Amino acid sequence: MKKFVAVLSAAAMMTTLAACGATAEPTASSSASATAEATSGEGYKIAIVQQMDHSSLDEIRTAIEAELDAKAAEKGITIEYKDFNGQNDATTLNQIGTKVVSDGYDAVIPIATLAAQCMATACETTQTPVIYAAISDPAAADLTGIDYVTGTSDALNTQSIIDMMLAVQPDIKTVGLLYSNSEANSVTPIAEAKEYLDSKGIAYIEKTGNTNDEIMTAAASMVGQVDAVFTPTDNVVMAAAAAVSETLTDGGIPFYTGADSFVTAGAFATCGVNYTDLGTYTADMALEILETGTVPEFHVMDGGIITVNTDTATALGIDYSAFNDLASKVVEVTTSAE
Repeated sequence: MKKFVAVLSAAAMMTTLAACGATAEPTASSSASATAEATSGEGYKIAIVQQMDHSSLDEIRTAIEAELDAKAAEKGITIEYKDFNGQNDATTLNQIGTKVVSDGYDAVIPIATLAAQCMATACETTQTPVIYAAISDPAAADLTGIDYVTGTSDALNTQSIIDMMLAVQPDIKTVGLLYSNSEANSVTPIAEAKEYLDSKGIAYIEKTGNTNDEIMTAAASMVGQVDAVFTPTDNVVMAAAAAVSETLTDGGIPFYTGADSFVTAGAFATCGVNYTDLGTYTADMALEILETGTVPEFHVMDGGIITVNTDTATALGIDYSAFNDLASKVVEVTTSAE
């Protein structure tokens, strides 16, 4: 467990919630020893539960941890946190939820939809606060109207992304919709994309998959069939983003996505939120809930930032200067070496 201690003033009272049954050990980070100044029971104990490994979720987790460290120093309190990873498996996530409750954590910060759903279920009996991060559609994920559950939403403006396509490809005829049909984050934006494309008289082809191999097969099948591809904030596709981006770029197809982490992996462009800001806001929200006992409504993060991969733009031969008229800020990135 990573423990961060600031000995600047008396520590805040810890809000301890009732615990229940034990479970098998899930995947978690290694523990770090506490400093001699730490006093048992001071401060807060927070579980961070990441649904799976990929760059967007990693960025959010890193931002959460950095903000918890900063707030511990600023407030002069002890904040203990432990990372868990469900590897995108519901059984593992449910085991993590049981362990988190059993071990008496004061709050849980799940990252991504499936993790949030499993933690909300696990914490129902104890009402342990669940402050989720990066849920595109909390209502569709059945995470609204629950007294102890809130968090941050990275809701996507799907129309703005299609407008980006039209700004640089005014003669676009067919758009590919690539997503996982098991991903709750994709339900609403895919429906919105279909409706908006219909209104514009633009055809679309849907391809889905639930594993890396299925996603890659779906992406490859679009080459020669579509003029551009759109994927929302889909965690399953994100896990294969680098390979999908390479396949589509090699096929001369711009890949538009719902998160900037796709773009640093090689996709062409997105218009969305900053995930470091989202992680920071989520951590602040969790601490405020622990300090006040009040659970607010979920917060939708500000978006409108266009991110463009200049390597991909060059490979595709696209002039994206028209994006400057569509957003308050255009960020240029290159493909990450990782």
